[in-house]
Amino acid sequence: MSRYCFCLQVKPDRKAEYARRHRAVWPEMRQALHETGWRNYSLFLREDGLLIGYVEADDLEAAQAAMARTEVNTRWQAEMAEFFTGLDGGPPDEGFQLLEEVFHLEPPTVAEGQ
Repeated sequence: MSRYCFCLQVKPDRKAEYARRHRAVWPEMRQALHETGWRNYSLFLREDGLLIGYVEADDLEAAQAAMARTEVNTRWQAEMAEFFTGLDGGPPDEGFQLLEEVFHLEPPTVAEGQ
């Protein structure tokens, strides 16, 4: 399983509505994410609209492609597109910028914990 982090920009005047919608993600959207390999998925929203996402997947490209084939994702992305800047007409799930991981703190081994 690999870790991925990405960013997007939410329009600052749409932050509250964006957050509200994510407190009520459709059950079928949640199910599709699970079924297509998205694990431990979180979104974080900064005051200025910077959105940081974190997800674990065996293969992010494969997970994205599988989601793209679902009808629920097509509907969700169409509804969410209005909240973002800089997408050039594409859906949000294809317009995010992946960030390079430069550090990860692994849990200590048994020997290190002694």
